[in-house]
Amino acid sequence: MSAAQAAAFVRALAEANPAPRTELHYTSPYTLLVAVALSAQATDVSVNKATATLFQVADTPAAMLALGEEGVGAHIRRIGLWKAKARNVIRLSQQLLERHGGEVPAERAALEALAGVGRKTANVVLNVAFGEEAMAVDTHIFRLGNRTGLAPGRTPRAVEEELMKRVPPELLRDAHHWLILHGRYICKARLPECWHCVARAHCNYADKVPWPPAAPARSGAG
Repeated sequence: MSAAQAAAFVRALAEANPAPRTELHYTSPYTLLVAVALSAQATDVSVNKATATLFQVADTPAAMLALGEEGVGAHIRRIGLWKAKARNVIRLSQQLLERHGGEVPAERAALEALAGVGRKTANVVLNVAFGEEAMAVDTHIFRLGNRTGLAPGRTPRAVEEELMKRVPPELLRDAHHWLILHGRYICKARLPECWHCVARAHCNYADKVPWPPAAPARSGAG
C-alpha cells in the first residue's frame, strides 16, 4: 500500500468517526492504567463490569494497596488471568507510591518499569491520558495492519513502526482509536464486514466479503 493510499484509508475512518475514544471506563490516569492492564486477553466489556465495582472502593494507588490482592481478586474473578492481574495491580500501585508519589508517570520507560505494564499498555496510557501520538498495537490492529496492507509486519512492534510512518501526522493522536474500533467491529478476524467498510476502496485485502453471508435455509415446514 502506498503512502497516499494509507493516508486515504485512515482519513476515511476519521471522517466516519470524528471524535473517537477508548471504550474502557476510567476517571483518572491511574484508573486508566489499571483498566488497560486488566484488558489483556479480556474484552473491554468484561473489564468495565469489573472496574465498575473495583473503582468504587479503590480508585487510587493507596486505596488499591489497602484493598489487597484478595480484595482486588474478588472484583475481577471473571476476567482472564485474574490472579496474575490482581497481583500486578497491587505491585504497580505500590511502585507508583514508592517511585512516583502515587502519580502515573508520563514517560514510557517509567511506565514499562511497572508490574504488568508492557509497551502496548504504556502506549495506551501515553495516548489517552497524556495526549501523546503513541500507537498501541493489539490483536485487532495487528490483524488489520497486515490484512489490509496498511502496515504489514511480523510483530506488533513492526506494525506500530509502520503505522507511525504511514498515518498522516495530523491524525496520529486519534489513529489508535480508529484502528482498534475498526478491527473490533468491522475488520473482524473470522468474517470481515467489508460490505459496510468506509475504507474498503483503499484496502488491499484480496478476499473482500462484498455482502453479508446468506442465512442457511430452514429445513421442513414450520
